[in-house]
Amino acid sequence: MARIVVVGSGAVGLFYGARLQRAGHEVVFVARRDRAALRERGLLVESPEGSFRLEQARAVADASEAGRADWVICSLKATALDVAPDLCAPAVGPDTRLVVLMNGFGVEDPFVARFGTERVLGAMAFVGVNRGEPGVVHHIAYGRVTVGHVAGDTLAAQEFADLLQGAGLEALVAPSLRFARWEKLCWNVPFNGLSVAAGGVGTRTVLEDDALADVAERAMREVVAVANADLAAHGEPHRLDPQLVVERMFAQTRVIADYRTNMLIDYLEGRPLEVEAILGAPLRRARELGVDTPTIAALYALVRHADRRNLARAATSP
Repeated sequence: MARIVVVGSGAVGLFYGARLQRAGHEVVFVARRDRAALRERGLLVESPEGSFRLEQARAVADASEAGRADWVICSLKATALDVAPDLCAPAVGPDTRLVVLMNGFGVEDPFVARFGTERVLGAMAFVGVNRGEPGVVHHIAYGRVTVGHVAGDTLAAQEFADLLQGAGLEALVAPSLRFARWEKLCWNVPFNGLSVAAGGVGTRTVLEDDALADVAERAMREVVAVANADLAAHGEPHRLDPQLVVERMFAQTRVIADYRTNMLIDYLEGRPLEVEAILGAPLRRARELGVDTPTIAALYALVRHADRRNLARAATSP
């Protein structure tokens, strides 16, 4: 049995933490919105694969209340990246490993700076999951996690993958963490970006509108071009195939029906958007490499403006 602390108990953190606890591991959720509900009623996961309830879910306000962990899973939004290592630190002991289960490019860097390369892994979740009322998570589809280690320690990555597999989840060890980050961005850049840039739409709107679908495909192909240039610059042998990426991402998205991306939900609820981690960082890397990415640049400009306008409106509302 492993001792696991989940820092950032949103939909993703609650879903994976619940699955790990159901498999017999000791899980502590560092939670804000759901903390009281978790303490009073436990955690309900509604899923087409089988719903279940954790009658008891330990929820704390701060990692210092959780104690030292074998694994710390950080599933905070990338908007909290500057403080994320500090929030995780109280649960980190001499043998603790940290899994950065966050969206975006370069999100492991602050953890490496704080804790060193040997402790840090990155994980990419391909899952359709949203929060319902406090203490409730709606799992819509998928759940696969791809794991990589910052320093290429495949044994450490496999150990975490085994933990997830033991909880009945699909988990894969990536050819490299950098490759896996770019592969996830092939979905996140177009679908998160367009969900806001198109005025607040779900994935079905993007798929069924020919013009939006074309923008999504062009953005995907640009991400692949930057990814392959970046992988080559780092001497990595793996490459993404643009046609296979487009076909797979579109096919998998059709299964999720009209999914509301995390960025769309944050936009509708007036919260800061992960615009820099998901759109800004890949765009800046493209410019460093001299790769032309006009579609990504347009999405970044539109979403950044929408984010700033949204936050300004929220700041002035009574």
